[in-house]
Amino acid sequence: MTPEEFRRAGHELIDWIADQRTAVPGRPVLAQVAPGDVRAGFETAAPTEPTDLDTVLARLDEVVVPGITQVQHPMHFGWFPSNASLASVLGDIASSGLGTLGISWESCPALTEVEEVVCEWMAELCGLTPDDAGRPWSGAIHDTASTACLASLLVAREQASAMSQHTTGLAGAGGPFVVYTTDQAHSSVAKAALLAGFGWDQVRAVPTDPWTRAMRPDALAEQLAADLAAGAIPAAVVATIGTTGTTAIDPVDEIVAAVRAADTPTPVWVHIDAAMAGSAMLLPECAELFAGVDGADAIAWNPHKWMGTILDTALLYVRDVELMERVMATDPSYLRSSADGAVTQLRNRGVPLGRRFRALKLWFHLELDGVDAIRERLRRDLANASWFEAQVVAADDWELVAPRSMQTVCLRHRPTDPATGQPLEGDALDAHTLAWVDRLNRSGAAYCTPSLLDGRWMVRVSIGVEATERTHVEALWALLQDHAAGV
Repeated sequence: MTPEEFRRAGHELIDWIADQRTAVPGRPVLAQVAPGDVRAGFETAAPTEPTDLDTVLARLDEVVVPGITQVQHPMHFGWFPSNASLASVLGDIASSGLGTLGISWESCPALTEVEEVVCEWMAELCGLTPDDAGRPWSGAIHDTASTACLASLLVAREQASAMSQHTTGLAGAGGPFVVYTTDQAHSSVAKAALLAGFGWDQVRAVPTDPWTRAMRPDALAEQLAADLAAGAIPAAVVATIGTTGTTAIDPVDEIVAAVRAADTPTPVWVHIDAAMAGSAMLLPECAELFAGVDGADAIAWNPHKWMGTILDTALLYVRDVELMERVMATDPSYLRSSADGAVTQLRNRGVPLGRRFRALKLWFHLELDGVDAIRERLRRDLANASWFEAQVVAADDWELVAPRSMQTVCLRHRPTDPATGQPLEGDALDAHTLAWVDRLNRSGAAYCTPSLLDGRWMVRVSIGVEATERTHVEALWALLQDHAAGV
């Protein structure tokens, strides 16, 4: 494809994307396909001759689009928001079109320095300030918070084991080395701990408050003391601001205090997972939810969720960037240049060597939409969640199963059991919950996520899609009541 052919095709593709976004509200939310349907729409072998763009776009329409669960749909309330603002889509296109190679500063100085700029902008906007020693937060863009957590725990491992990667590795470093989190943390936290070599026996689930589901600092302190008495070495604590199940907020200030008060042989790395909720750091009125973050060692959050910069855009900030670079550094001869020592080498701040020009997505989003508009949209979502919560509380046969801390409302419909005259309980209530949410989701009119909490099924309503307005939230409440009643 020549540049002129690309120009013509690009105009058609942009028009197609714009038409798709316009059409999203009229589509079913849940993908309307069975397993194998999309695959069956493709030939078994790759084409040997060029295909015209019209044919490709037609297949997108006929085969691919029906197989998409429309997370940009205003009636999508599942999982967490996965917004893809069109401003950031343009940045993604620019990144792909430039075709840069991000393996060193020299391979693309602009990639490195624009990433530094936008990370510094975001730190300032989020109130991430220098510590008492004057060290600022140093940020880099990763693909997801899952990868960021892995990178963070690799640094924690090496800090606790005196850089054992340069000698025997964990096998000869003593220990055992322990990671602390809760059973409410995202599954990626345990996965990162396992991939970092800690092992299941060294991952502690610290007890949580039975209502808020937040980590109990007193229980953490007790667990730290018990492990130290048994000869274990605490390596890391992963606290969560905005857990996946209920958006619970661990009390980071008290957690940091408990960690720093423990008589540990090596410093304990404190990582904050704020994958979805980190967007709220843009709102000054939400600052108290993040109290204590400045005392942590690392924080990760995803602008590609609620804030709306298109996937994959995850921010990882660390205090001790020199330690991270010692752990992650790779310096083959073919990547050395005269700029070494005077520039940032982003390959030394994460797992991959190569990287895309991801910063363009975030830069375009900030430039073309503006921070004020993003903040107002977040405030709109919080107000809509508050309204929705009030409807649930006021309804006799509905209940909140966890406190609302942000834009996610966790609820359960509890009708009267005609056999007993009492509210439905146990397995019968679980069956009822799964039945009505399945009816709702299969209808295509809206989508919500069922999830287990304390061993029983509940439903999460996560409000935050860019296109979702109050009218959509009102429509969802009506739909929930109808489907729960079997209408």
